[in-house]
Amino acid sequence: MNTEIYKTKLEEEKKLLEQELSSLGKLDSDTGEWEATPGGDESTQSDTNDLADKAENYEERSSTMRVLVARLSDINHALAKIENGTYGICEVSGKPISEARLMANPSARTSEEFMESVN
Repeated sequence: MNTEIYKTKLEEEKKLLEQELSSLGKLDSDTGEWEATPGGDESTQSDTNDLADKAENYEERSSTMRVLVARLSDINHALAKIENGTYGICEVSGKPISEARLMANPSARTSEEFMESVN
């Protein structure tokens, strides 16, 4: 299997995810964790509705960030597997993951056979 194709796809998606995460928050240099930042107007004078809107916006940004961070983690995991030579192997059954599945989802951790047995 030519892992360079998948590595390129994973690195491209990683770059896009990091850009999206940067638009929603910031990376804490001490912890290496992404943190949501409040969006919108940062004026100091706010009424109760403005504060509620800001809190809701922050919660939405945090929720979106959790999904993106999880996806980024999967991509980093797949890139590490490419480096250590275990990429494309189902983490449950130990069988190869089909190239069609990896093309559709380069960070797939399980084979189609495993997914079918779960359903």
